[in-house]
Amino acid sequence: MALRNHSTVTEFILMGLSDDPHIEYLLFVFFLVIYLLTLMGNLMLLVVIRADSHLHTPMYFFLSNLSFLDLCFSSVTVPKLLEDLLSEKKTISVEGCLAQVFFVFITAGTEAFLLSMMAYDRYAAICHPLLYAQMMSNQLCVRLVLVSWGLAGLNSVVIVLLTVNLDFCEDQIIHHYICELPSLFPLSCSDISINTDILICIIILHGFGTSLPIFFSYARIISTILTISSTTGRSKAFNTCSSHLIAVILFFGSGLVRYLMPTSGSALDLFFSLQYSVFIPMVNPLIYSLKNKEVKAAVKRTLEKYL
Repeated sequence: MALRNHSTVTEFILMGLSDDPHIEYLLFVFFLVIYLLTLMGNLMLLVVIRADSHLHTPMYFFLSNLSFLDLCFSSVTVPKLLEDLLSEKKTISVEGCLAQVFFVFITAGTEAFLLSMMAYDRYAAICHPLLYAQMMSNQLCVRLVLVSWGLAGLNSVVIVLLTVNLDFCEDQIIHHYICELPSLFPLSCSDISINTDILICIIILHGFGTSLPIFFSYARIISTILTISSTTGRSKAFNTCSSHLIAVILFFGSGLVRYLMPTSGSALDLFFSLQYSVFIPMVNPLIYSLKNKEVKAAVKRTLEKYL
């Protein structure tokens, strides 16, 4: 890679979450359980949505893609975290670090697009129920998902290019458990002012570009729900949207705070990173299944069918 010609550093040292071996063993068990729950929860949703014909709708098509993304997202960061918790020397190659940056951005970026589409899907279903089939055709849903992957991939390539030509001369200690650009940029002995400005612009455009449609969709949804005379109808509509709104707030809140706030090297940086990259992929299946009667009924039908 071009980076090797400019840099004397061939690997980075990750400080991780703790330097106490006893605490690291406890953390290993804790995050291993989280990772297994993430795999089981998201795989369960994928299987149930695939197996149950009642869930072959645009809403659950997007939800199955979200589950697949969460499987990929957690697998980018958690296995390396688990490995480092049992290792004395927590190192990652420069190439491995850049690969982790790329895959974190492409999975997180695609998830942001997907959450935006899910909000539009709820807007179409609640505000225009008679036109829903036309507004959310199968072809449109597939195209939206493909465009999401394409735009997030392009975005990720640009972000990695910000790092490839930087020089890393002496300092190779990353005060984090994964490679994140806010923690990586300060290690460079190059001028990073332009790189930082470009990164902030990309995050703002991507973050607010995907969150604004969510805001406007839910503004119209809430306005429509308030006009429903039936208390039962209002309650059903709110329950349908509340799961998605919780997932949106958790994901966008922690992600934007982590990348737009200055890196302090404190435990707060680790908390926000853990929230969007470790905990949210585990929580999403719980949010969408525990609060969704259709999913719970589909799980029951699937278990009865196969067991």
